[in-house]
Amino acid sequence: QVHLVESGGGLVQAGGSLRLSCAASGRTVSTYVMGWFRQAPGKEREYVAGISRSGNKLYYADSVKGRFTASRDNAENTAFLRMNNLKPEDTAVYYCAADESRFTPGSRRYEYWGQGTQVTVSS
Repeated sequence: QVHLVESGGGLVQAGGSLRLSCAASGRTVSTYVMGWFRQAPGKEREYVAGISRSGNKLYYADSVKGRFTASRDNAENTAFLRMNNLKPEDTAVYYCAADESRFTPGSRRYEYWGQGTQVTVSS
């Protein structure tokens, strides 16, 4: 079993950038496909980005394509989400997730979840 902890959230002005980190412990992160989700108040959880074990396959939701970049450092047991040109509608709690199944673009099936980190974008 893997334990995930997100960090890097905060308050940023529209047009700004943040980089979220997801530190894994318990098992090596290279075992897992990693994903990023977000949930805004009153809205359903949205699958934002996914990255395969090696990092060579990626998925992005249309809402973040061209602005967000998922990456990972398996040696450091950490996944990242770089968010550029942030918009007020990006305000949400962001979660990282992990799963041992095969990477499937757009698949929302993830078994392990972090506790989330708040991202607030002011206009």
